[in-house]
Amino acid sequence: MNYPVINDFKKIVLENIPLIDVRAPIEYEKGAFLNSFNLPILNNEERHIIGICYKEKGNEEATKLGYKLVSGKVKEDRLNSWIEFIKSNPSTMLYCFRGGSRSRIAQEWITDALGREIYRLEGGYKAFRNYLISSLSIENQNYNPIVLTGFTGSGKTIVLKKIENSIDLEGIANHRGSSFGAHANPQPTQINFENNLAYSLIKCKEKGFKHIIFEDEGKNIGKNFIPQDFFNYFHSGNVVFLESSLEERVENTLKEYVIDSQIEYINKFGEELGLSEWFNYIFSSMDRVKKKLGGDRFKVVLDELNLAYKNQLSTNSVDFHKGWIEVFLKEYYDPLYKYSLEKIEDKIIFRGSSKEVTDFFKTLK
Repeated sequence: MNYPVINDFKKIVLENIPLIDVRAPIEYEKGAFLNSFNLPILNNEERHIIGICYKEKGNEEATKLGYKLVSGKVKEDRLNSWIEFIKSNPSTMLYCFRGGSRSRIAQEWITDALGREIYRLEGGYKAFRNYLISSLSIENQNYNPIVLTGFTGSGKTIVLKKIENSIDLEGIANHRGSSFGAHANPQPTQINFENNLAYSLIKCKEKGFKHIIFEDEGKNIGKNFIPQDFFNYFHSGNVVFLESSLEERVENTLKEYVIDSQIEYINKFGEELGLSEWFNYIFSSMDRVKKKLGGDRFKVVLDELNLAYKNQLSTNSVDFHKGWIEVFLKEYYDPLYKYSLEKIEDKIIFRGSSKEVTDFFKTLK
């Protein structure tokens, strides 16, 4: 019997179609797709054993061993997990690495149990991944990129979130894009970052925008690297400069790097450990930029941080952190940014406040 396959990957992206990934957990953890859920047909150990059999005795014997390992109660449990998921998500499709034996067998079992067909991805994970990566290549970009820039803390991400035709690179990377930019929860793998970026871009392009806005980023956002072709393309665009006072920048930085960040750490580690984990992270981040900041300035910032943290613990007020934030913005980030700004000065097409820049972007559909 021929079971249905699909290679309309764009449809999967645009319709947020749920996917069952039947690969082993070790494969899934390296990289998968948005809206995919790992319900493996083989666990890591079973996959390893069958892999050895395949190398020593060939495909036929490995397949026989697979059926033997996944039988009886084991098969029943895995089949039930697929069926339960599909009943909650009727449009579900499934895939394995190349769209071969594992997904075909799962598809056969599901069809027999449910009495209706389910699609599997033609070419599996590999084909879908290639489609997503190709969407980031230069030849597939058909819009005018605009780069939003501004001094650290000016609120670029806040503006981006108000604009429909924008791609939030930092949001996709789960990182704020600076030396202190890590969130309490980890970043995606490089593969997942690229896949998720492609999802966002495909959806944005489908809306027919002539311009797409990106925040000014370096080649890497934390541990995630922006694919070179894509990086070159969006940085080829014109630049919009977000103007913001030092006071506004201090307030924005306080909210993002202290208030919001501390909430993240408390949610992850609990009330008792959360603040100390946050402090340890900020302290270690400062230590990494010690050489660039210089010994004397580093000591000033560190003293301000220690004092602010002690005062917060005793008074429950975060306002004391404004001191080290202001020093750090003026003495570390601003000199770095002024240097890079010189290289793009001639590409700036608009300057303005948060409201003015937001209004300007809304004219660039």
